[in-house]
Order: sequence, then structure tokens, then C-alpha cells
Amino acid sequence: MRVINLFLCLLLAGWLPASAQNKHAWKEATSGGYTYRYVTGDPMQARFYTLKNGLTVILSVNKKDPRIQTLVGVRAGSNSDPKDHTGLAHYLEHLLFKGTQQYGSLDWAREKPYLDNIEQLYDTYNQTTDTDRRKAIYRQIDSVSGLAAKYAIANEYDKMMTGMGAQGTNAHTWVEETVYEEDIPSTAVDKFLAVQAERFKDPVFRIFHTELEAVYEEKNRGLDNDGRKMYETMLATLFPTHNYGQQSTIGTVEHLKNPSLKAIRQFYNEYYVPNNMAIVFAGDFDPDYVIKRIDEQFSYMRSRAVNEYKAPVEAPIKAPIVKEVFGPDAENVNIAFRMPGALDTKNAVILTVVSQVLSNGKAGLLDLNLNKQQKVLGAGASLLPWKDYTVFALSGRARQGQSLDEVKDLLLAQLDILRKGQFDEGLITAIVNNFKLYEVQGLESNGNRANSLMDGFIKHKGNNWLYDVAYIEDMSKVSKKDIVDFANKYLVNNYVLLYKRKGEDKNIVKVEKPPITPVEVNRNAQSPFLKTVADMPETAVKPQWLDYDKDIRKGKVGNADLLYVQNKDNGLFRLYYRFNMGNWGNKKLSLAAQYLQYLGTDKYSSEEISKQFYNIACSFNVSVASEETTISISGLQENFDKAVELFDHLINNCKANEEVLAGMKNRLQKARADSKLNKGQIMSGLRSYATYGPQNPFNNQLSNDELNAITATELVDLLHSLPGYQHTVIYYGPEALESATAHIQQLHRQPAAFKPVEKGKQFEKVQQTASKVYFADYDMVQAEVNWVRNGNVYDPASTAVVNLFNNYFGGGMGSIVFQTIRESKALAYSTYAYYAAPNKRTDRYAVLAYVGSQADKMNEAIAGMNELLTVIPESEKAFETARSSMKKDIETERITQDGIIFSYLSAKKLGLDEDIRKSVYESIDKLSFSDVKKLHAENIAGKPYSYCILASEKKVNLDDLKKYGDVQKVSLEEIFGY
Repeated sequence: MRVINLFLCLLLAGWLPASAQNKHAWKEATSGGYTYRYVTGDPMQARFYTLKNGLTVILSVNKKDPRIQTLVGVRAGSNSDPKDHTGLAHYLEHLLFKGTQQYGSLDWAREKPYLDNIEQLYDTYNQTTDTDRRKAIYRQIDSVSGLAAKYAIANEYDKMMTGMGAQGTNAHTWVEETVYEEDIPSTAVDKFLAVQAERFKDPVFRIFHTELEAVYEEKNRGLDNDGRKMYETMLATLFPTHNYGQQSTIGTVEHLKNPSLKAIRQFYNEYYVPNNMAIVFAGDFDPDYVIKRIDEQFSYMRSRAVNEYKAPVEAPIKAPIVKEVFGPDAENVNIAFRMPGALDTKNAVILTVVSQVLSNGKAGLLDLNLNKQQKVLGAGASLLPWKDYTVFALSGRARQGQSLDEVKDLLLAQLDILRKGQFDEGLITAIVNNFKLYEVQGLESNGNRANSLMDGFIKHKGNNWLYDVAYIEDMSKVSKKDIVDFANKYLVNNYVLLYKRKGEDKNIVKVEKPPITPVEVNRNAQSPFLKTVADMPETAVKPQWLDYDKDIRKGKVGNADLLYVQNKDNGLFRLYYRFNMGNWGNKKLSLAAQYLQYLGTDKYSSEEISKQFYNIACSFNVSVASEETTISISGLQENFDKAVELFDHLINNCKANEEVLAGMKNRLQKARADSKLNKGQIMSGLRSYATYGPQNPFNNQLSNDELNAITATELVDLLHSLPGYQHTVIYYGPEALESATAHIQQLHRQPAAFKPVEKGKQFEKVQQTASKVYFADYDMVQAEVNWVRNGNVYDPASTAVVNLFNNYFGGGMGSIVFQTIRESKALAYSTYAYYAAPNKRTDRYAVLAYVGSQADKMNEAIAGMNELLTVIPESEKAFETARSSMKKDIETERITQDGIIFSYLSAKKLGLDEDIRKSVYESIDKLSFSDVKKLHAENIAGKPYSYCILASEKKVNLDDLKKYGDVQKVSLEEIFGY
């Protein structure tokens, strides 16, 4: 059963030997008047229905929280795009959020003629090659689109979903699938199904040209992403004839410039049919009620023969094919193989084990031979398991002074070890044990359940669930000989070798900005359909508050305070040692934490320690934050004593190793250099610079000289001393308090008296007195802009209005900011703005806003956001939706497991002694728009801001930025502190 996580879900397909068939089998049952299939021994207890029209419905009940993860999936993605309209499936995904004749429109009869005209204009535009003529046609499209938009209600789908308490409204398109995602309250089933049934009945492709521009922005973001360029080059080379490599999901620049609404409609009519679709529910619901309601709502659908993509057989790769990709980000190397696809279930499960033998994060060949020994900066393995073929890839990054060819040779050497069978066969048993752990963990998540079930539908129409349920047993049947034979057959000289090199990409052709006039969004309008959905009855869900005095049991483990919550669900434990000391107080702590993973003791080598933890399906981690350090140990409770004792032995007896430290310093120097090439890291540092000033948490780093001066003994002494500092012990697991306390006290050594934790360095947010621009140069197509403004000191009484403001103003796709910047003005693919609350009582709020746009639209984007930061638009309907959503979120939120303890610790840090959600919930109905407007006026409007701008100097005029404030070009050394 694939419930580990989405990535591992995608990895696994089953092969069922005779023994597994005896334990698991397809059975039929009838309940509530509907017959369904299920697999015996399935811990998810999934029900598989096929309705009369061919629609697949898959239901998995999980009563943990009063919420349901829903997925509506179509077995068609970019593989199915017409050759002359690539990106079409992805376009369609975007348009399925625009409404139908029943919602999203003020007056469908008046809107329709304009939309028909737009469709015809796009058809003419698509067939026109003359540049001037195309510009003239686009001006017509823009003009008619403005008229059509007067009758459109932007984001009405999002408003309906938000109003019923949905979360995570989204969708994705990939090579073989398009999936629409919602997480809904258990009480919203009828509302959800009413909206979805209407949504897929007759979608209207309105507000098209601004949405098209959002896709342009998405394409340009990809052009700035070296990882995406590597991915697309890899697929194009591995698959010279198959659509996996010949049709990217987002489409070519040329096809993006020439969309056809008629072709999109034809795609919808062909593939969005019930026998090619599935609805998946995972969560708290009555399956008999849900299947009946789905049948009633979707019975209008009519099945139709689907012309599935017929995959060509790729010619074997007989010698390495070498490709290079250039860009500003750090260099790396990838070795990719074309493997049998997920439909070859026997080889699929063997390949899963092969992948884990090579890289499982702890005890694989890459983990121990390369990462643990610091022979590279980092190495790993990954799988992309599609129906026809699977992509298996090794990746590596070079240390300082190491070439990519040296990394390549080290990666290939691990494959040679695999082919020769030079690994411990006991590793297979350990892999199976860890997958048992992942399975138990995965069952807790509705998202994992739903994604696993949907993945099975996309690949096999759900017919492989028998194999999925049995896959851990299947893995245990894989022998060392199976692995060696597989490696010698499939992992030889038949690969694509990709080098990601630093340098200018001269092949980038960005999608140019078309002239777009902002369109109406009609914020205050709502369709009769929305009102009908909103008025549908639903049973209220009572919110549940934490009582920290009752929900957490407290005790002592020696001198340490113990916080305890019992796990009554399964046999997993999580143990934490939490210290009130972090990087702000000691910059060497993070370095020591990293060092520990490479150290051995007088009894065990570092490799042996990793193997021991992996063999007992347990793990440890040392995490150093700004003001806290947390040691965590987790795994199967049956191995609790072994895991805790082993970690205690390690941290108290780890031995200094100068050679290991020298290797780590080399890797850190290279990692630091690579961070300076990463735009995400640069922007994070620029924001910290604007928030705290030149000395800030981001650049609170050891200088290169300080790093080089550190000795192994210094770090080991710090590790040995760590358990001697005052700390809190946290236990979440199945063991009773008394026995857990005794066990921990026996295994976790402590001194007679703790050393007090000294107050570390503090960073204070600066007060902006005048607007200023902080600029960093980066070679990219887009420009990214962050607004930063520090506000008042934390006030718990403001929590309700702050949360409501964020819901209304800039927190999602139905927010004012998203509607204005993206839907109306088409200035960005991604944008947000919110008033961020601090995480400690003495800290201050901060205004954070963001727009990522094409460089030639940056000034328009800044102006658009500044308008919203100056004057908050008022929409009674949007405000009521935000308030309703906020209430439903709190009503259906359940803080459980060790989350209870961490909620308590967060509250303490804010000076609170009770669950603040209770007072927030009781305040919601008392709040009005005037409260939100007051917050905006007092904390956001008319204030000076720090503008953090990351862009290419070739595409942005620095003198042009002076209109926003004094411009300071911030160097990478100032940003990173080294």
C-alpha cells in the first residue's frame, strides 16, 4: 500500500508472488445499495466503485480529523497534448477554475457573444504569421476581453471553496495526469459535490488572456530554474520519440504564443469523460452516503471512447549520451537511465529495492561510501515511475576543488559495486523494515492516502491496488541475486550524462509581455449558484480547544522537565531533548550538529552507527534554530531502548577526527559558494538584511577565517557538553508515563546539576523611517520584489483581526491581492501580502509582500502592489467569505500527537498559558471590515517600506528604482556574511 509520502508513492508498484496472493485478494461487497471492490488486508480499507457511466470512485475512511482530502483526476496530461498545441492540458487545468454558465458570470447571455468572439479571434491569431497583423488581432482580443470581463466574476470558484472551509485549493498537470485538489471540512460534502459536478459539466473559458499571461509567467519562471532545464534536457535525451521527452507539460514558447480555445475545448470533450476520471476521498465521512451523492451529482456524465496515447518503443541507448546545461546556479552532474515502466510490476518493485540499496538517506551505497565519507558535496538517487518507462537517476555535487567528472566517476563506481553484489544482503531486510515504518506513518495523512489511490488510478485505473497493498511483502521476496541481475541488465553504459555548468544560457527565449489592459474582477458580485451553495444545510462542527494542563502530562526525568502525550494510535515514538540555546548564542552549534553525523566512537565507526539506526528502523536528528536546539530520536517503540541508548552513546563518546573536519570544511566552503549562486538563498538574505540591518540572523555566520580556525576537539567538546545544559525532555509514544519516565532516565545520562543556558545574541528588527531599495544582481529572466516593513510589538489581543486581515487581503487565490495583481492586471504568476505575527512575545509584527514578474513588468507590478498597500479595496462579499473560512478552519482543526506539546511551547514563547484559538474564534463574529481597514491604515498604508529587488542589471534600470527610495546595491558578501 502506497502511503509513505507522495514521492515514495510514485516509486512503488507491486509484483505479487504466490504467498502474497494467499493473504491479499480482491473481494466484492455491497453496502448502501452500491457494490464495491476491496483488497483483503488493506490497512486503508479502500473501497473501489465503478459507476454506471464508468466513473471511478475510491474511498478511504480515516476518522482522525473532521476533514477530507479530495482529488478529482483525469488520465490525461501533456502526453495527450496535440503535437501542434503543447501545453494544452496545462492551460485547461487553469481554465477549470474560471467557472461555468451558472457561476463566474453576472449575465451569461450577455457575456457569451463576447467569449465567442474571443474564441474566434484566437483562432485567427493562431493562424496568422504577419507580425503587425498579429499585434492588431491581439489588440482586438484585449479590447473584447475587457468587455467580456465586465460580466465575469473573477475567482468565484475560489470564493465558494473558501466559503465552505476548503484548504489547499489547487491542481497540477503532469505527463499522464491532471488532478484537482481540495481539502474540505467533513460537513461540506454536499456543497463540494454540487460545485464539482457543475464545474466539470460545461466549463466556460473566460478571463482567458490574463490567465494566459499567468502561464507565460510560469514559463519564464521555469526559464530561470536551472533544475527545470536539467529535467527537460534529461527527458528530451532519454526519450527522443516518446512524448515524455518531446512535449513539456507547460509547452513550448511558440505554442504558448499561439493558443487555441477550440483545441482546448476539443481536448476537454475527448478526455474529461467519466470512464477516464476518478474521484478520491480520504478522511472522515460516511462512505455509503458519499457514494450515493457522487452518483446523483455525476450521473449526467456520459462515457465515451478515449483515444489513449500509444507509446512508441524507444531504441536502446547503447553508449553514454552527454549533454550540458548552462545557467547561474551551482554546478552538478546527473546520470539518468531509461528503465521499465510501472506497468512492468515485477521489475518496478525490484527497481524500488535497487534504488534504496543505492540511496535511502542512511545506509545505502551512496549514503555510506560517498556522503558519509564526504567524497562529494552531496549524492543521491531518484525515480520517476511513469506507465511506459521509469527514469532512474543518480545525482552529485562537487566538493571544493573537485571536477564534475570526478563526481561522475564516483557515482558510476557505486553502480559497479552494485553490479558485483558487494553489499550486505541484510540491507534488503532493513529496507523492508523501514518501509513498514513509512507505511504506518503514511496512514496518518489523508493527503498520502488520497495521492496513493489516485496514483494507482492514473497508472492502472486502480486495478493494481492488490499489488500495492502487498508491495512490502513483495520487496521482502527480492533477493540479492535479483538486484545484481537487474543492475547488470539495466544499469550499464545505457545512460544520459548531464552536466549542469555555470555560465550564460544562450538558448533562452522568453515569452514576451503582450499589451494587456486590466480587466474587471467584480469583487462584490456573486452568482445565484454561489448563494444556493452557501445556503445548503450543513451540520456544525464544534471546535476543540487544547487544555494544556489536561492534555499534557508533566513529570521529571532526573533534573529535566518531562512533557508527555501518549500515542494511542500505533507503535511509533518520538523523543526530543529541547535546549533554549541556538545559533544566535553560539554560531558553532550548527557546525557541531553537522559534524556529529560523520563521527564514530571508541566502540563504533560512523558507518556502523548509521547502519544500526537503519536496521532498527529508527533515526536521530540534531536541529539548531536561532534560539533553540532540538535533538530528536524516532522510530518503532519496540526498538526505543536500542535507539536512545545508541544516540546517548554517540553524543557522549564521539571522538574528534581532524580528517573528517577537514573534509567537512571543504564541503562547507563549496556549499557556501553554491549558496551565493542560488536566487532563493540570495533573496532570503536580502530580506533579512532589510528586516534587521547589516548584522542579521541570515549573515550571523562564522567567517571563513573563523571556520578554518575551528578544531575537531573544540566541536567534540561542545557536543559532549550539550546534554549537560538545562533542557526539556518530550516524549510522544505508546508507553505509559511511568515506564517511559523510567526508561528515559535509565538511558539518557544527565549530570547532577545542569549548566545554565546563557542568554545569546539578540537581533532586533529595524524601524524603517524612509523607503529604501535593496538591490541584488542575478542573471535571470524575471524580477522578484519583496516589500518589508516592521510593525508594532506582539499583542495577543490583535490575533483575530490580524488573521482575518490576512485571509481577506493577501493570503490565497481568492484574496484581494491575488485578484488584483494576477487576475485583473496579469502582472505576476505568484503574489501575496500579509501581516506576519512574531513567534515570541518581545518581537514585532512585519508586513511582507511579494511579486515575481517578468522584468519588463516590474514597475507595473510594484505600482500595483503599492496601490493595494496604500488603499485597501472594500468588498463585503470577500470579507464575509474570509470570515467564514476562518471560522471553519478553526472548527475543523485538530491539534494532536506531539503537536499538542509544540503548541504549548509556542504559546509559552508568546507569553500565553492557554490555547489562543478559543479567544480568536469567539472574536470572529464581532469583527467588521472597519477593524480590518483600521489595521491596514495604522500599520500598512502610507508607511515607508524596504524594497528587496532581485533582478538582472541587464534587464532593470537601477536609476529607475530611485523613485521608490534610495537605492543600495547589496553585495553577496554583505548578504551572506562571508
